[in-house]
Amino acid sequence: MEKEKRMTGMPQIGGEETSEVKQSAMERFKLRFGLRTARDVVEFLVHGLFFLCGLVAVACVLFISVYLVIAGLPTMLEIGVTEFLFGDTWSPKQEQLYGILPFVLTSVAGTGGAILIGVPVGVLTAMFLAKIANEKVAAVIRTAVSLLAGIPSVVYGLVGMVVLVPAVQEAFHLSSGANLLSAIVVLAVMILPSIINVAETSLRAVPREYEEASLALGATHIETIFRVSLPAARSGVATAVVLGIGRAIGEAMAIIMVSGNVANMPGSLFTPVRFLTTAIASEMNYAPVGSVWRQSLFSIGLVLFLFIMLINVFLNVFIKNKKED
Repeated sequence: MEKEKRMTGMPQIGGEETSEVKQSAMERFKLRFGLRTARDVVEFLVHGLFFLCGLVAVACVLFISVYLVIAGLPTMLEIGVTEFLFGDTWSPKQEQLYGILPFVLTSVAGTGGAILIGVPVGVLTAMFLAKIANEKVAAVIRTAVSLLAGIPSVVYGLVGMVVLVPAVQEAFHLSSGANLLSAIVVLAVMILPSIINVAETSLRAVPREYEEASLALGATHIETIFRVSLPAARSGVATAVVLGIGRAIGEAMAIIMVSGNVANMPGSLFTPVRFLTTAIASEMNYAPVGSVWRQSLFSIGLVLFLFIMLINVFLNVFIKNKKED
C-alpha cells in the first residue's frame, strides 16, 4: 500500500514542477517583451503577423531578382552584352541573331509617348476632382475611373484592334493601323486610372492652410491650384507617374494586339513594332526548352526589370533633391 501511494504521488509532483517551469518561462517571455496584459500579447502577435507579411513581399522581390539574374545573365554573357543590348537584328530561329535594341527603343518610345499623353490628362483630371468639381460630378467621374481600372488588358487590346487600328489606318492612309501610334494611345488610356487615383489622393492631402494663405494674398483659385497645391503634392504626383511608367512598360497583352508585333526599329509613329514585353509573350511558347533562344527571353526579362528599377531610382532621387531644395 505504501508503495502504491508513493507511485501515485510521484507523477503529481512531476506535473506540478512541469507546470511551474512552463509558467515561469511564459513569465520571462512576457517580461522580456513588456507584455503585461492579454491585450499586449495580442498586439505583439499582430505586429509579428505584419512583419511576416512584409517579409513575404521582400522575399518575393528577392526571389524574382535572383531568378532573373540566374536565368538571364549567363545567356547574355554568352551572346555578348554589347551584341545583345545594341544589336539591331532579332532573328533567333534563322540567323541566330539576338539583338534587342529595336525592343528597347520601342519600349522607351512607347512608354514616353504614353506618359506625354497620359500624365497631363491624368493630373489635370485629378486636380479637377480634388479641387474644382462638385460632389455629384466627382462621384460620376470617380466611378468611371474605377471602371476603367477594372477593365482587363485583353479588352483594351480587343477594343484597340477593332476600333483604333482601323481608324488609324483610315485616317493616315496606311496599309496597316497596327503600329507604334496605336500602342501609345492604348497605353495612355490604360495608365490613366493609376495616375488619377494617386494624384487626387496627394492633392487632397495638401493642408488647407496653404491654399487659404495663397487666396488671402490675392491669388485666384486656379492660380492657387497650380502654384500652391500642385507643388505641395509633387511627391505624390511623381509616385503616380512612376506607377504609370510601370504599367506602361510592363503591359504586354493589349500591346501585342495593336502594335503589329514586328521586330522593327521605331523609325516613325506608323512603324509596326514589338516591345520588350511582347517579345517575351509572343515567343516563349515557341522557343525550345534549354535553347539559347529561350534563355535569351529571360535575358530580356532581366533587362526590363533593371530598366524599371533604374527609372524608379532616378525618380526617387529627383524627388528627394526637389524636397531638399
